[in-house]
Amino acid sequence: MTALTTLGLSPVGDEVGRIVLAAALGMFLGIEREWSQKSAGIRTFALLSLLGAVFTLVEADSLLVVGGLLVIVQGVLLAAEGFRDEAAGLSLTTSVSMLVAYGVGALVMQSYILEGVTVAILSSLLLVLKRELHSFAGGLSRAELRSATEFAILAFVVYPLLPAAPIPVSVAELSLELELRVAWLLVVTVAGIGIANYAIVQTYGGRGIAVTGFFGGLASSTAVVGTMLDHVRQRPAAASYALAAILLADAAMALRNLVIAIAFTFERGILYQSIVPLGAVTVGSVAVAAYTADWTESVEMELDSPFSLRNALVFGGIFLVVLVASTVARAQFGTGGLYLTALLSGLVSSGAGTTSAVLLYRGGAVDSNTATIAILLATAASIAVKAGLTIASPDRRFAVRVALWSLALLAGATAVTLAVIV
Repeated sequence: MTALTTLGLSPVGDEVGRIVLAAALGMFLGIEREWSQKSAGIRTFALLSLLGAVFTLVEADSLLVVGGLLVIVQGVLLAAEGFRDEAAGLSLTTSVSMLVAYGVGALVMQSYILEGVTVAILSSLLLVLKRELHSFAGGLSRAELRSATEFAILAFVVYPLLPAAPIPVSVAELSLELELRVAWLLVVTVAGIGIANYAIVQTYGGRGIAVTGFFGGLASSTAVVGTMLDHVRQRPAAASYALAAILLADAAMALRNLVIAIAFTFERGILYQSIVPLGAVTVGSVAVAAYTADWTESVEMELDSPFSLRNALVFGGIFLVVLVASTVARAQFGTGGLYLTALLSGLVSSGAGTTSAVLLYRGGAVDSNTATIAILLATAASIAVKAGLTIASPDRRFAVRVALWSLALLAGATAVTLAVIV
C-alpha cells in the first residue's frame, strides 16, 4: 500500500496524484510569499514543486541536479537584488524557500508523501512566524542563548552517541539492564520541563501565585519554599498565598513525577497504579490552594537561567547514585531496602527517586506495585521536606498550616494508593 493510499488518494494514476499533490504543496508554500508581496509567489512556488516532481519522474539524476542548480542560481539572483534594495534577509528567505519547494516536489514524487507534507508545513510555519521568531531570538540574553546551546548538546549530541541497546550490569549479585539512552532522555526531559517553566514564568511571573507556585515547582519546589518564606518574613499578611504557592509546588512536583512514570513505561507496561495516588496529590494540592489563597495577590520569582548544564549533570549524577543504591539495597535488604532508598532520595530529589524506580521497573528488577510505592515514597518525602523547611519561618501559625495540609495530602494519597494496590 502506498503512502498516497494512506492519505486517501486512489492508487489508480498514482503518479498523476503525486504530481497534483506536489503542485498543491508548492502553492501552499507560496501563499505566505505572495501575501508578503515578494517577487516569487504562489505560482512560482507551485511551478518549482512541479519541476522537482517532473525531473524526479523521468528518473534522471543528472537532470534533477541541474534543476536544483537552476533554482539555486535564481535564488542567488534574488538575493543580489535584495542586497541592492537593502532587504537581503527577506530575499535570502525567499531564495531558500524556492529550493525547499523544489525539494518537496522531488520528495512527493519519490513517494515520501508524509515527509514532503511535513517539510512543507514546517517551512510554511517558519515563514508565517518570522516576526515572532526574530523577536524571540533578538530578545534572548547571553545566559539564555548559552543555556539553549547547552541543552541542544545534551539532547542532540550526547543522546545519539549513547548505545541504543540495554547494557547488562551486575550490582550486589543483582543483574540490571541499564538503558543509557532512556536514562539520559529522562535527564533531558527534566531539563526541558525546566526550560518550558522558565519561559512561562518569564512571561507571566508577576501575575499571581498560580504561576509562581506551580510553574516554579516544576523547576525547583525548594526554590518556591525559599521565595515564600522570604515573603512571609517581610510581610506576614502574605501567609495565605504563600501556603497556596507551596501546595501548588507540590502539585507540580507530583504531576512531573506522574508524567515520568507514564511516559517511560510503555514498553514494559504503563504504571497505571501511579495515576491515582499522584493524581490525588496534584488535584488535592490545587484544591487546597484554591480554597486557602487570595488569588488577587502577585509575587515575583526570579529565575537566573532557563537551563543549567551543571544542574542537569548533578541531577543525572544523583539519579545514577540513587539507581545503584536502590539496586544494592534491594539485593541486600529486599523490597524494604528499595523503599528506604526511595524515601531518602526524595529528601534530595523526588525526580531522581522516580526515574530510578521507573528504570528498575523497565529492566524487570521490580514489579509495577513495588515501583509505584517507591515513586510515592519519593514524592511523599519531597512534600515532607518542604513542610519541614517552613519551620524556619517566624510565623508559627504559617508553619503549622503548611505541615497540617501536607500531612492531610500524604494521608489521602497513602489511603488511595493502598486502595488501588491492595
